[in-house]
Amino acid sequence: MRKFLVAAALAGSVATGLAFAPAAQAATETATSAGSWGPYFSSNGKAYAKGSTFKRGGYVYTSWSGKEKFKGDKKYGYVWFDYYKSGKWHSFYRKWDGFGGNTWKDKGIKKIYTYTCWGGHAKAYCGGKHRIY
Repeated sequence: MRKFLVAAALAGSVATGLAFAPAAQAATETATSAGSWGPYFSSNGKAYAKGSTFKRGGYVYTSWSGKEKFKGDKKYGYVWFDYYKSGKWHSFYRKWDGFGGNTWKDKGIKKIYTYTCWGGHAKAYCGGKHRIY
């Protein structure tokens, strides 16, 4: 009788875990596919960028805004975008002093990653890389 109860309890916990697995997977995919993202900070916390990404009519749109805490000191905030299109990786950045923001779009994009940096050059004090699409 005890073996039967243990087997039933084990089967129930496995079934419950399997029932929640698709929901957890769907939540993870939604978080990386489109919508609002950020704020993502530079490694020293002096700049951040946030935004939104969505697909419409074959184009992937990314709108972003950034803030850098030390306007006018010859150091800037940088937001980097790495994206995969037509079998190749492409990369570009935008810099700002104080506040910045813009929107960009392109067709055929499969993945986009972003990260934020701060300093005297574009690769200084970079934070972690995050998938936004």
